[in-house]
Amino acid sequence: MAVEWGFYGRNEEQKQLASILERNRWFFVKISGRRRIGKTTLAHQAIRTIVPENHRLYIQIPDSDPAGVLSEVRDFYSLFNIPASPPTDLRSLARSLANLVRQGYIVALDEFQYFHRKALYEFTSFLQYEVDQLAAQSDTVKGGLIVLGSLHTEMVAILEDRSAPLYNRITDPIDLMHLNIASVMEILRVHADEDPKRLLFLWNLFEGVPKFYRDCYEQGVLNSDRKSLLERMFFSSSAPLKTEADNWFLRELRGRTDLVLKYVAHNPGCTSGEIKSHANDIGSGTNKQVESYIRTLMDKYRMIERRQPIMAPTGSRRGRIYIKDNFLRSWLHALAIPAASINFKPLDQLIGEADKRLEDAEGYGLERLVWTLYEERSRKGIGDFPLSSRIQGYWDRAGTELDLVALNENDKVIRLGSCKRNAQKLVGDLTKFDGHIDRFLKTFRRFEEWTVEKVAITPEHTEETRKTSIAKGYIPQDLIDLTIGL
Repeated sequence: MAVEWGFYGRNEEQKQLASILERNRWFFVKISGRRRIGKTTLAHQAIRTIVPENHRLYIQIPDSDPAGVLSEVRDFYSLFNIPASPPTDLRSLARSLANLVRQGYIVALDEFQYFHRKALYEFTSFLQYEVDQLAAQSDTVKGGLIVLGSLHTEMVAILEDRSAPLYNRITDPIDLMHLNIASVMEILRVHADEDPKRLLFLWNLFEGVPKFYRDCYEQGVLNSDRKSLLERMFFSSSAPLKTEADNWFLRELRGRTDLVLKYVAHNPGCTSGEIKSHANDIGSGTNKQVESYIRTLMDKYRMIERRQPIMAPTGSRRGRIYIKDNFLRSWLHALAIPAASINFKPLDQLIGEADKRLEDAEGYGLERLVWTLYEERSRKGIGDFPLSSRIQGYWDRAGTELDLVALNENDKVIRLGSCKRNAQKLVGDLTKFDGHIDRFLKTFRRFEEWTVEKVAITPEHTEETRKTSIAKGYIPQDLIDLTIGL
C-alpha cells in the first residue's frame, strides 16, 4: 500500500513562520521563491496548525484587470465565509483586508506580483496607507498579512524598490530556496529508493522543487524506470510537466533572449564570446544586443549565472555562464524538442532520444550535486571535510580543468576532485587528471604547505574502481558515500 505524501523539509522556515504567527501582533510577511517551490504549502502548513479556521483568508490573485481580481476576491470571501461585504474596487479591497487583520485574521495573498501590472498597481498605494495604519497600531492588532510571489523581478519592484509605495514595509522576509538533499533523500526513502542513479536522475531534472516530486508520486512513477517516468511526466496526453517550462520561464522572455538561454542550456560553461559568435553565425543580433540579452537573463530573470574559477580576480574575463535552474536546463537541453515532436515521430524513439540527452546533461548535473552535497554535509558537521568557503571549480587557458576545489583553511587542507558519470572512464582518466592538479598547484604556490587530497567522484563506484582509485592516490567517493548521514 502506497504511503501518503507528507510535508518534507522546510524545518527552519516552518519555525520562523510559526514564531511570527504566535507573536499575536501585527506582521507583514513576504514569502518569495521560484514557481512550485512550496510557498503556498509552507504558509498553509504553518497557518492550519496555529490559526483558528474562522480567522483565515487565502486569496489567489489572478493575472487580470481590477474587475477580474475583484471577482476572484468575491469568490474567496464566500469560500472562507468572511463576515464582510466583498470589496467593490481596489481601494475598498485594501481597506477590507486591513479591517479583517484588525479583527485577528491572517490574510494570505498569493501571486502578489501581479499587482505590479499597470492596471493593478494603484492597489499598492492603497495597501501602503492601510499597512502604515496597522503598523502604528501594532500592539493592538492581532492579525497579519502574508504576501506570496514567484516572479522575482516584480516582487522586488513592488516591495524593495525605493520608489515603490510598499518599500520598507515588510516586517519578515522569507525566501524559499530548493529543498536540501536531505529532504530529497527523505522523499526517496519513503516513496522510492535510495539508488544513487535515481537520485542523480531526479535531482538533475527537478533539483529541490517539491511539487515536481509530488507530481511524480501522484502519477505513480516516482519509483519507476527512467523512460516510464519521462513518458508519464512529459510525453503522455495528460503529462503534468510538458508545459511547465513555457508557463513559468519562457513566457516571461521577450525578444531574442531565448536564443541565449537555449545556447547556454546546450553548452553549460560557455563564455559570452561563444554566445556572441553563435548569434553572429545565425545572423541574430549584434554583440552589443547579445550582451544586453545576457545581462537581462542574469539580472532581471535570474535564469543564468556567470561563475569564475577559484582564485580569479574580481572582473576576470574567464567567467563561464550556466543556467541556474536544473529543470529549465534539462528541459531546454533534452526534453523540449522531443516533446514538441510527439505528433511526428514514434513515441519510443522520442523518449529514447530525450533520455540519451538527459544522460549527457547529467555529467554537469553530477558536479552541481556533489558541490551541493559537500556544502550541506559541512553545514551539518557531517563527513570528513569542513569547508571554509563555497566550493568552486577551476579552469585556465592551458586547458586545466578541476571539477571540485574545496578548501579547509583551518587545517590547511585542499581537496581537488574529478567528477564523471561513468566510473570506468573516471578511473581511466586519473593519470591525466594528475597533470591538471600539478598545473594548478604550480600556479598557486600558497598551497605548497597544505595537505593535498585527491578525490575521484562518480554516482556509484564498483569494488574494482574503488581499488583502482586508491592505487592511484585518490579517495574514491560516490553518491552513496556522500549521502550517508543525511
